[in-house]
Amino acid sequence: MTSDKEKGKNGSDGGNTDKRGFASMDEDKQREIASKGGKAAHEKGTAHEFDSEEAREAGRKGGETVSKDREHMADIGRKGGESTSQDKEHMSEIGSKGGKSSHGGGRDE
Repeated sequence: MTSDKEKGKNGSDGGNTDKRGFASMDEDKQREIASKGGKAAHEKGTAHEFDSEEAREAGRKGGETVSKDREHMADIGRKGGESTSQDKEHMSEIGSKGGKSSHGGGRDE
């Protein structure tokens, strides 16, 4: 038998299956509510405004965090390569430059 402490807020077994509160809402509803809060804070003048240095620091930290995910970075690189390789003229230009470089291109022999 399950004790009252082990039961969720709604009295059922299996943990907190309560369908109330912000965290249990779907993401779109959360975004909508958060957006309203942000707009209200700006109107009231209590919202934090990032200066360029704070924004730069936040971006740097985010970049460091994202770049630690090697699989994600590999996916980005692969997608970029696939996109670039679709441009046949660009790929031809790269190949031409590579060939000239590896064969002493550009010099009169």
